[in-house]
Amino acid sequence: MRNIPHELVTRYETEGWWTGDTIGDMLARGLAAAPDAEFRVHSATRPWSGTVRDVELVARRLAAGLRSRGVGPRDVIAFQLPNWMEAAAVFWASSLLGATVVPIVHFYGRKELEYIFGATEPKVFIGADGFGRTEFHADLCAAVPVVGVVGGSADAPAFDDLLAPEPMPGLLPVDPAEPALIAFTSGTTSAPKGVVHDHRTLGFETRQLAGNYPSDRGRQLTAAPVGHFIGMVNAFLIPILEGSDINLADVWDPGNALALMLSDGLTVGGGATYFVTSLLDHPDFTADHLPHMKYAGLGGSSVPAAVTTRLDSLGVTVFRSYGSTEHPSITGSLPSAPRAKRLFTDGNPRPGVEIRLAEDGEILSRGPDLCRGYTDPALTEAAFDADGWYHTGDIGVLDEDGYLAITDRKSDIIIRGGENVSALEVEEVLLTLAGVAEAIAVAVPDDRLGERTAAVVRLRPGASEPTLGDLRDHFAQAGLAKQKWPEELHVVSDFPRTASGKVQKFVVRRTLAAERRETIAILP
Repeated sequence: MRNIPHELVTRYETEGWWTGDTIGDMLARGLAAAPDAEFRVHSATRPWSGTVRDVELVARRLAAGLRSRGVGPRDVIAFQLPNWMEAAAVFWASSLLGATVVPIVHFYGRKELEYIFGATEPKVFIGADGFGRTEFHADLCAAVPVVGVVGGSADAPAFDDLLAPEPMPGLLPVDPAEPALIAFTSGTTSAPKGVVHDHRTLGFETRQLAGNYPSDRGRQLTAAPVGHFIGMVNAFLIPILEGSDINLADVWDPGNALALMLSDGLTVGGGATYFVTSLLDHPDFTADHLPHMKYAGLGGSSVPAAVTTRLDSLGVTVFRSYGSTEHPSITGSLPSAPRAKRLFTDGNPRPGVEIRLAEDGEILSRGPDLCRGYTDPALTEAAFDADGWYHTGDIGVLDEDGYLAITDRKSDIIIRGGENVSALEVEEVLLTLAGVAEAIAVAVPDDRLGERTAAVVRLRPGASEPTLGDLRDHFAQAGLAKQKWPEELHVVSDFPRTASGKVQKFVVRRTLAAERRETIAILP
């Protein structure tokens, strides 16, 4: 794990940002305080309806069953489940046992699962028999001592078989400095990275994130996968801290989300921009949905000004934030912040967080919610320095009021003929082109220049496909320097995405480069 300077530990404890509570302590108090809160899974495959008390009973029966099989504090419990009731039961049971929980995005395949098993060596794995692309891999689980499958499988015990007749009372003690969670990044790089959070970092993140949410935001629908960090926190921790209802959806279907707004009074409060724009662009969207979209907290990927101004024009209160699985909440704007700060910056440092900019503009951060490191010591050594600073890989600028704006990511800079081109700057212009719903700019190989800019766009329903000439005219009108104009245009029906909706640019870059190699290979 990374080095945390003694003075930082002292400060975090003195300020009350780090407490003696474990995640199990937080859950036990919250579950007891609001047992009758509603818990619903909106699913065509595995719908479920009940109360938080009902799910806690399943969790405590599972905890008792696992404890009887020798599972306890500091053991690793991994699960790969969609947004189902059983996912909550596994997460809560793990926390009550003082175990380290490893949520795995439900659409990760065999390669990712094998990597995660090797990195964490789980004592327990609970998966699904099948859901979409999800498969149960019995051979990979052969070395795992305890396995359970939701939905039934001939190759492993059913989830229900792991439940003891009587629930486990109380919770097992564990040092809050022990790992509580290993969250695997959802693929902005080619291999997942195991990010380790202890009870102090995860507990602080939960409390401060809940404190930043508007109190009148309504009953939230969580469709972000619970195998992803932010989906897990929003589904299984914050509602318990607040005593609020839990509503989950196991697939992101904008039409279904819009229907649930009107039929059940649910709200969608933001996330990656894709989740919000897919609602606005859906043919079922009407003005009747706007009261259920009072706020839009945007983050998890770049937030174009075209999106924030569009939402603002509809009367939606937009506020942006910046963070990562490693450091979940670096900056953010309160809903009450000045309009320009909310729409056009990524906010100012969250409680306890410090940021500074390196000479090349890279953002360095540290704070009470910063992870303890990676499962791979080499990654930990590369990303964290001796003074506790995390090197984010993002480029940013600070204004005179201390508000941060992300200008690029080091890996997103396109080096065309020795000149740096900001992908984010190009994307901002692309998004103002008529009919464009979503756009990215990536580097593609160029024999003369080394790299050149390719524009990849997803269109709104019914929009006419633009030509490269249309693109050039648009960039000329926007006044962007000609060397920054895209030299290729690709139209796609959708992008490869992470669990949080973020576009996997490395996949797009790799695909375009492969297509270029194939084209060259068949030339006479």
